[in-house]
Amino acid sequence: MESFTIARVLHVIAVVLWIGGVAMVTTVIIPAVKNMKSKKDRISTFEQIEGRFAIQAKITTLITGVTGFYMLYELDAWDRYLDYRFWWIHAMTLVWILFTLVLYVLEPLVLHKLFKKYSEENPEKTFLFIHRAHWILLLLSLITTAGAVAGSHGLFLFK
Repeated sequence: MESFTIARVLHVIAVVLWIGGVAMVTTVIIPAVKNMKSKKDRISTFEQIEGRFAIQAKITTLITGVTGFYMLYELDAWDRYLDYRFWWIHAMTLVWILFTLVLYVLEPLVLHKLFKKYSEENPEKTFLFIHRAHWILLLLSLITTAGAVAGSHGLFLFK
């Protein structure tokens, strides 16, 4: 069980860095960038910061996924996907899939090009959309985190 404890520690640290980074981008960086006067500065600053965070997010989502699935395997807890009381496991998996899809597939193949195009045409609307999308992902992540902490300590919303 020592490997399980190490996996849990790595899992929690990775989630803290990942979702904490999303919170920082959502609540601090995007608002600050949106207030910059120069369109060019807004775009280049956001791309520079988001690019650095993307590296951290890719690493932490990878660690989160590997350790999460390892813990499910070690506990042989796959049946929890069939029990609605463990809704937070479904939510964790969904959030992980969403972020992984965005970070590894959509961002490099589609979103980066769309950002370039639309931020040149209408930066205010583009940054508003990005900010709203980040808020949705952050709120979904926080609800999931709260549910996971409560559920893993035996508090079930549904009996």
